[in-house]
Amino acid sequence: MERTGEAYVNRDKEDEMEISGYNLCYWKLALVSLGTVCSGGFLLLFLYWLPELSVKWTCHAVPLQEARVLLLRTTDEFRTWFRIQVCSLSAPGSDPLGFPQLSESKRPLCQAVPLEDWDCEEGLLSPPGFREQTEVRFFVHHNTRYFWNVESQSFQRLTALDCRLPFSSLHTIHGSGLPRGTQDYRRLFYGANQIDVQVPSLPKLLIKEVLNPFYIFQVFSMVLWSLDNYYLYASAILFMSLVSICSSLYTIRKQYVLLHDMVATHNIIRVTVYRGPHETEEIFSTELVPGDVLLVPPEGLTVPCDAVLLSGTAIANESMLTGESVPVTKAALPDPSRAANGPHQDPAYDPEEHKRHTLFCGTSVIQTRYYSGEPVRALVIRTGFSTSKGQLVCSILFPKPTDFRLYRDAYRFLLCLVGVAGIGMLYSVIRSVRQAEPVGRIILESLDILTITVPPALPAAMTAGVVYAQRRLRRGHIFSISPQRINVCGQINLMCFDKTGTLTEDGLDFWGFVQAQDGCFLPPGQDLRSPSLTSSPFVAAMAACHSLTTIGGTLSGDPLDLKMFEATGWVLEEPTLEETARHDQIQPTVVHPPDQEPPESPKGAPEDEELMELMKVYQIGLLVQFPFSSALQRMSVVTRTLGEKRLMVYMKGAPETVGSLCHKETVPENFSTVLESYTRRGLRVIALARRRLESKYTWHKVQHISRDIIESGMDFLGLVMLQNKLKPETVPVLAELRRACIRPVMVTGDNLLTAISVGRECGMIPAKGKVILTEALPPRDGQPATINWQYTDELPAPEIPNKASKQEIKLMLDEEELPPVPRPGIPEVSYHFAISGKSFCVISEHFPDLLPKLLLCGTIYARMAPDQKTQLVESLQKMDYYVGMCGDGANDCGALKRAHAGISLSELEASVASPFTSKTPNISCVPDLIREGRAALVTSFCVFKFMALYSIIQYLSVLLLYSILRNLGDVQYLFIDVAIILSLAFTMSLNSAWKELVPQRPPTSLVSPQLLLSVFTQILLSLGFQVGAFLLVQGQLWYCPKENGACGLDPCNITLLSPNVSSLVNATARQEPQPGEEEADGEDDSVQSFENTTLFYISCFQYIAVALAFSKGRPFRQPTRTNGLFVASLLATSGFLLLLLLWPMPALDEFFELACIPYEWRLILLVLALSNLVLSVSLENFVCDCDVLWQRVCYTRRKYEYPNQATYPQLELDEMAPGYSCRRQAPPRAKYKRLAQELLFDPDWPPQPKTSTKGRGPPAESSA
Repeated sequence: MERTGEAYVNRDKEDEMEISGYNLCYWKLALVSLGTVCSGGFLLLFLYWLPELSVKWTCHAVPLQEARVLLLRTTDEFRTWFRIQVCSLSAPGSDPLGFPQLSESKRPLCQAVPLEDWDCEEGLLSPPGFREQTEVRFFVHHNTRYFWNVESQSFQRLTALDCRLPFSSLHTIHGSGLPRGTQDYRRLFYGANQIDVQVPSLPKLLIKEVLNPFYIFQVFSMVLWSLDNYYLYASAILFMSLVSICSSLYTIRKQYVLLHDMVATHNIIRVTVYRGPHETEEIFSTELVPGDVLLVPPEGLTVPCDAVLLSGTAIANESMLTGESVPVTKAALPDPSRAANGPHQDPAYDPEEHKRHTLFCGTSVIQTRYYSGEPVRALVIRTGFSTSKGQLVCSILFPKPTDFRLYRDAYRFLLCLVGVAGIGMLYSVIRSVRQAEPVGRIILESLDILTITVPPALPAAMTAGVVYAQRRLRRGHIFSISPQRINVCGQINLMCFDKTGTLTEDGLDFWGFVQAQDGCFLPPGQDLRSPSLTSSPFVAAMAACHSLTTIGGTLSGDPLDLKMFEATGWVLEEPTLEETARHDQIQPTVVHPPDQEPPESPKGAPEDEELMELMKVYQIGLLVQFPFSSALQRMSVVTRTLGEKRLMVYMKGAPETVGSLCHKETVPENFSTVLESYTRRGLRVIALARRRLESKYTWHKVQHISRDIIESGMDFLGLVMLQNKLKPETVPVLAELRRACIRPVMVTGDNLLTAISVGRECGMIPAKGKVILTEALPPRDGQPATINWQYTDELPAPEIPNKASKQEIKLMLDEEELPPVPRPGIPEVSYHFAISGKSFCVISEHFPDLLPKLLLCGTIYARMAPDQKTQLVESLQKMDYYVGMCGDGANDCGALKRAHAGISLSELEASVASPFTSKTPNISCVPDLIREGRAALVTSFCVFKFMALYSIIQYLSVLLLYSILRNLGDVQYLFIDVAIILSLAFTMSLNSAWKELVPQRPPTSLVSPQLLLSVFTQILLSLGFQVGAFLLVQGQLWYCPKENGACGLDPCNITLLSPNVSSLVNATARQEPQPGEEEADGEDDSVQSFENTTLFYISCFQYIAVALAFSKGRPFRQPTRTNGLFVASLLATSGFLLLLLLWPMPALDEFFELACIPYEWRLILLVLALSNLVLSVSLENFVCDCDVLWQRVCYTRRKYEYPNQATYPQLELDEMAPGYSCRRQAPPRAKYKRLAQELLFDPDWPPQPKTSTKGRGPPAESSA
């Protein structure tokens, strides 16, 4: 029988899954049902938690085409299993984008008529009896539908019109809309056009929450305690569990409601669709399917789906998706059949590649411009959860599991605790059997050990630190949609920053310009409003080449466009809707110099005179706009100047790009030198060019012409320089990150030299740092790919705080802040690679072995496209960096989502592209997030160690008492678990983050030597003091195995130094208790005893001691004394225990079931408790947490002996030891650290100036 375990869905994609087919097996189902009954339902719970076994134990494998049950498993590192039920539907066809099929016997004669015959088709589709029904199999996973493909014999994701269809197909085949019958047919496959975030009912949420293994274990524990007569303790735990469940239900439901409200605004609105070339119908947006054609009204709308513009233009606000509040102009998709250069060019449509033609779901169209005879039409390409917003909502509803070492180690540690509990259970059974205990008692006591060793409150206690950190971040205006990533932020060691709007101000200041004429640069200038420049092509290009629009009487658009247009002083006028409607063609936007209004002609003036007066007015009409593309790095407009017949094209963009598209004779020979002189100053340089189109290019032809044809053969006009100032917070924040050994990296779409200059100015590149320009060229003309290495000249850098303390190393792995120490043979400079986006792609493809070396020391990445930024983050993560990304949320969405910690500096909290969103528009949020992440991570370790020690301490106490057939009492358990443990565990998490970042990082693993030593020393200490006290009390002269009622004397009245104690004990020990007394005290025999009382006091003080020892303060958290609630809890519990110990009260002793012991023994217990406290705190602080000691024990030095720097956990070349491991010669675990060690002994690295490296040469050769 065929096994389909090797079949896949979403092959070679991020969400790739293995798929296997199964059908129900009734004999397996019967056995599982029987096992469920016999196990009291636990087998069913077990299968609920493990979908893989639930399928394999109840079904048998079958081929996929026969399967009714599917088993999915992700192919990522998490290997998550899903059980899916196969559904089926009956439809008159099997092609989702096709048309209903009719039965051959019922097919009318007009079937051969083309689809454009709407009356015929509508008549065919109306009678349902005429349709030939086909069964279509599908399943739904994470709100995505997968349909069975008969041809490929596999399940495939349901696609729509976003699967790279030609432009011509979208205009001709799909451009006229759908008849009602076809719309209903497609809705069978695609469902309602609705991002329906179902808010689960409270009963459903309650059942799902209660079935969590954590709560099932608590239910099991409460039943066990009730059977053991611990009613009070079980009731208290039940109350706390109910509070926890209610709190969790409230939080989960609130998140669902917020998400539901966020997407509900566009879920159900009324829209107008085309039912043919001219007929329209108003329907609800939920009825839309791919292929419908929307009418976009002039006043705009909230887009209910993803749609591509077929005609007209629209201005959209995409702030919901990108976080960028600047409106975006959307142009109609070019129609190849109407192109001026012929219909042979027919590119494939892709929503991501052609964003400027696409209206995305959830965005708002502010206004439209259109032809009077052809309104703004948009073709629906995706609906529901397939839209861009739907995919974002799915990423929130079904987040990718967080892979963090702490959680993996925590589960392993819990398994170890279960193993320890097994040993204790075995000991308890053997001991009880020897003592001839009843079988029921033996079972209860052995299972009780399991509930003691594995603390039910552990998950809640560990989550508390993250919850408190999230609350503090919210107070700092940093919002998170993924709280579990806060812990990961504590390990960030490399931070990527976008430049514009992140490191620098959003606004640009006009700095100056330099014109080009006859292939030479003219002297630079600053005043563009000079009368001599008013009618110059240079100023006309600045005034016309932009994407600005008027919204509410205010100019709006890209800040760069706005600043350049304002510098000219020109005026922009847009036509009104009435003006557009009066003409057969769209009325252009007009720009003209200031103080120039069309003259008012006197009444009765001849038309020729009026025309002559108008001709004197200098106006430029903007006919066609090709918006700025980050991939092309340019934009252009086609214009017509009033009074001229031929059209003019103006273009602006990156100087290198614009220069390459201009006639060589118009580009000055010193172009590169002049450009470099300005970019080195950190100026943003924009190049301008123009082209006078030939007379064959008419207004109608340029409406559908390819921009590649227009944007060529240009005449170079000159350069515009704008100053992008650093934000005031940038330099101090980057200096703080460098002091904390966190590598700052710049990832920008700006010019490479401008980025280098900004990098020097903000301190990313130190004053003495050398920058290596890395230019990679792809293979060409039979020549292999080549990398050219060029060193930039050193320029004086601005002063950086604490610059005197900077220490340069041979290769910049981590820029540490160390006092300058003379080191023989080590250069005084560091090396920083600067790479462009094109070079990054070439190196990734042709030099994969060289890429890690460049990433190790790369500081500047310029001209990076959005997908290249994402690739860079992924490459850095593969080198074992914990990568953070901080950007403005516009072009950084992919990188923000991919990074371990993505921070969007968006002013809109609704930006869902990033795990973290800061309302503060500067990078000061980065250190705050890392500090809170470190504090939360250390808190998690502290709480975990405390809860583990609590379990072990109680485990030891119970085992010792079991050895004499005793146990802790109900009230004692309640006091320990509630009054001591919960109060301390939840308040010790309240320590705020330390005020500054320090170089060392908190550990990531629970199995590090320091943490293991910390736990084991405390366990041994607790064991020693408990066993010592246990044996010591049994050796006292007043001690007897039975309690005071059986011994016949009151130990409270015995003085330990009395000479008659021995005789009294010997005399009374021989007295036999009366039968009535023994029966009366039988219930107390299992609790009240001298050993119970002694261990109760000792263990309670041990809980307080380990809580104080494990509550870490500096350097990651504020000192313990600043945590008022924790200090209050310590003082309250300690004070009450001292009151109970030193001032005994019969009522309290009876309530806690404590035996009456001599006062001198109480003082001895106090001395033991204080000794335990001193030893616990001393061992933790001076042995387990002593950096200097661990530095000497674990780390070695190479070549030179330097002062100990335990605060530098990362490997620093020629300074620090191989790694953070106690194996002296063991290589570091992190790949980037191992690579750094290898480069120490590579004589050919870094590359020499003015050399090149050839590809395809194993090994790569270098030549001067």
